[in-house]
Amino acid sequence: MSDAAREVIEQASHWLAQDPDPETQAELRALLDAAADGDGDAIAGLHSRFDDRLAFGTAGLRGEIGAGSNRMNRVLVSQAAAGLAAYLLAEAAPDGPPSVVIGYDGRKNSQVFATDTAAVMAGAGVRAILLPRLLPTPVLAFAVRHLDTSAGVMVTASHNPPNDNGYKVYLGGVNRGSQIVPPDDAAIAAEILRVARETFVPEIPRAAWEIAPESVVEAYVQATARVAGEGHRVQINAVYTAMHGVGWDTTRRVLEAAGFDLPTVVDAQVAPDPTFPTVAFPNPEEPGAMDLCYETARTVNAELLIANDPDADRLAIGIPDASSPEGYRRLTGNEVGSLLGWRAAEIASRASASPTGTLACSIVSSPALAVVAEAYGLDFADTLTGFKWVSRAPGLIYGFEEALGYLVNPESLLDKDGISAAVAFLALASDLKAQGSTVGEHLDAFSARFGHFASGQIAVRVTDVSEIADVMRRLRQNPPAVVGRIPVSRIEDLSAPGSDAAFDFGSMPPSDVLRIWLADGSRVMVRPSGTEPKLKVYLDAHSATGTVAERKAAAEAALAELDAGMRSLIC
Repeated sequence: MSDAAREVIEQASHWLAQDPDPETQAELRALLDAAADGDGDAIAGLHSRFDDRLAFGTAGLRGEIGAGSNRMNRVLVSQAAAGLAAYLLAEAAPDGPPSVVIGYDGRKNSQVFATDTAAVMAGAGVRAILLPRLLPTPVLAFAVRHLDTSAGVMVTASHNPPNDNGYKVYLGGVNRGSQIVPPDDAAIAAEILRVARETFVPEIPRAAWEIAPESVVEAYVQATARVAGEGHRVQINAVYTAMHGVGWDTTRRVLEAAGFDLPTVVDAQVAPDPTFPTVAFPNPEEPGAMDLCYETARTVNAELLIANDPDADRLAIGIPDASSPEGYRRLTGNEVGSLLGWRAAEIASRASASPTGTLACSIVSSPALAVVAEAYGLDFADTLTGFKWVSRAPGLIYGFEEALGYLVNPESLLDKDGISAAVAFLALASDLKAQGSTVGEHLDAFSARFGHFASGQIAVRVTDVSEIADVMRRLRQNPPAVVGRIPVSRIEDLSAPGSDAAFDFGSMPPSDVLRIWLADGSRVMVRPSGTEPKLKVYLDAHSATGTVAERKAAAEAALAELDAGMRSLIC
């Protein structure tokens, strides 16, 4: 047996001795027994679990459930909770102990990980408050502000595969309930690693925690219902799916409080189920994920389709489309984000003759929102990807990212919220119906006023992540003069201040992103994926000349040119 095999067996044995979970104990014991007999697959399995550690960063923790430091499990979660507690205690104000509110969704082990977190936090001297039951992520994000806690923890893996789970961290105080960003993420990670080195998990103190009152959930319901605004409701025949997640109960209460008729639910997907049995991947962006929603919509002749992801922080919208085989089509995140941004700008302009505030979106989202902001005299901010950045835009009144994330009520919480966004979109559809119009016609009205924006993506999956670095290096060292047949006007390198004098970083941290501007006003963004071994390319074209039909045709033709040109450059 090699030295490396002996070392990983020793690591796994030490881990097993501190693991309180019978399931992961059994998994690890079986691997150790087989490895001791020289089984190569078992030894490889141990290396997969112990050669690395799930990194704690600006997305917290997320990974497959299983035994080992490179999986989500009770040992890792206990270490993370103890490390976060140490950070909060070190940062605490002198007027009292820090506090944390903890939420969990319906995924496998979510409640177990949440209660472990609460017990460890309380044992460390942090006031720990557990939400009363499984609830959507936006309720936890709201609770951080509502309860004025020092931090929040949400146990969820959002729309990841069924056997994944995760650990999302929010900070109160000056962070106002936003997700963690540097340098806090690194400081928390350092404390977690210190705990992992120095502390045996069974010896970590644990204590009783509090259960948050139901009034916290009711406060979220009432605050979110107000997003719809005042006035008579023209009812919309809608269909809703929770995608086997936790969104429906809270969404139902919000819609009732806002005065909307309840939608027809997709029965097979409305109850929480951690196995997600009717979808290959529980993400409404994925092909096939909304098939049952389309089927239900055809049955009731629905005017609008509403889909949340499993923790209800994302929203997908579908509308009737006679040209689609399903009879409906899902709007892109950019289409929904642009329409909700237009609605936010209209509300701001009606409230004041000189409206103020900021519309914000991530740098890979459509440039359409910037055009809306300019038309209404509002400020605009583009941020790095992720709502941890979007939510921090100064003066924010609305923010979105193209991956189905929308923040329509920043006065209540500072994270994407698929429930409040659903309420806002339902109110928009209701107003349009009262005017004798539809969402599809409103999209055309957007193109008529602001020009037509067409967006696309290219995702290149690799087996060796060094290939991504090679492509980024090649584009920097030999920048293209054209993309397809469209001349490049300038390229902004967002990797370091000073790398491109034309780009003003402002408060935006450096990121491995290239932004390519074309002579016709089109834009291309190139960046490595933050979660998968992929190179991602975002394409955006725009036309404001001619009729709406002519604008659409011109923008789509430019988009096709960008797609072909970028594929030739990176593939």
